[in-house]
Amino acid sequence: MNTEELQTLILKTLDAKGSVSNTRELTTFDGKEVDQLALLGALMSLSLPGEEMVQYESIEEEIWVLTEEGNEIADKGSHEAKVFETIPPGEEGITISDLQKLLGESAKIGQGQAFKNKWITKNGNSLVRAVESVVDQVKIDLKTIRSTGKHSDPKVLVELKKRKLCDKHGEWKNEKFKKYNFEALGILPAGDPANCTQFPTEYLERVKEVHSVGGYGSIGYGYDWKIEEAQKLILRTHTTAVSSTMLYSLAQQKEFKPVKYFSIDRVFRNETVDATHLAEFHQVEGVIADRGLTLGDLIGFMDTFFNKMGVKNLRFKPAYNPYTEPSMEIFSYHPGLGKWVEIGNSGMFRPEMLEPMGLDPEVRVIAWGLSLERPTMIKYGIDNIRENNPICRLDKRMGKEAAH
Repeated sequence: MNTEELQTLILKTLDAKGSVSNTRELTTFDGKEVDQLALLGALMSLSLPGEEMVQYESIEEEIWVLTEEGNEIADKGSHEAKVFETIPPGEEGITISDLQKLLGESAKIGQGQAFKNKWITKNGNSLVRAVESVVDQVKIDLKTIRSTGKHSDPKVLVELKKRKLCDKHGEWKNEKFKKYNFEALGILPAGDPANCTQFPTEYLERVKEVHSVGGYGSIGYGYDWKIEEAQKLILRTHTTAVSSTMLYSLAQQKEFKPVKYFSIDRVFRNETVDATHLAEFHQVEGVIADRGLTLGDLIGFMDTFFNKMGVKNLRFKPAYNPYTEPSMEIFSYHPGLGKWVEIGNSGMFRPEMLEPMGLDPEVRVIAWGLSLERPTMIKYGIDNIRENNPICRLDKRMGKEAAH
């Protein structure tokens, strides 16, 4: 359902019932479940100041989701149930080798669980049924979790998580990630928010030369680059520092291999805050390095990248960036605002940035950066990025599904 359809659903439901205690109880007119995140966008658009048509409050719940394997088992049955069903009734049973030929990897996993459940036993070199029939409780439990996001028995959740069949939504927050590296490597303006204290001396000399007098096809910036200036720390305006660091590491490898790198982190801008601008937001950045890449590859990847997020109406506009050429701004049409909104920037890293790192001149790197907030505005029909907007505070919401 699109935003307008969800708005209609909300208003008609409230007209009929007066209130809804939890939006998880809300279904479409034909009885289907409603995407809670899309519903949130519709609710926000109905509760903007001056146009407040509904009121809502957030309910934080612990939500469990199935893994890819968990979803497959919920649809087709558990490994142990498959083993049991494959073993024919009677004393002859089936040999382990024949079972593996029929079930592949499921045979190995399912045997252990079936023995544990006392569903099967061994008879010489064969496996035979130990009971007449079984109930595939794992499949039933996974279906319950998939439909409700929870289970009444905590022990079941622990056991299924141990088998990597389900996990808490947002459990990644408990994982350990590398700390942000301020030691940016690359041809960036000297005032860039990068700490250059541990760069190899010979690399720094190449950076200084390109900035000051040029090289690798560039005429340079024409000023005296100083490490003392580059060492100064400020609130970063973009995450290119991360990409630069990874590309430098790539250049130091003995053999070049094509790579794709992605990062998501917070950035800060000297912006006047309005309906589409924030002074603090999250930047998604990515680079692809390979031989023979072209601007066409970049445009094609951007189309695919945004299509997967539901943002399909794109335009590309030539632009200038200090470290990419050619460069393009990326725009998408926002129906609510009635105008094209810039949602990202992109380009091909310049040779004078890559070659001083040690990358082969034949290696091309396409790169892009976009805010997380603006594509979200367009996807969910949010007209004002400032008002009642949880996408501006992802740190508060990640890990828990918001129901309203």
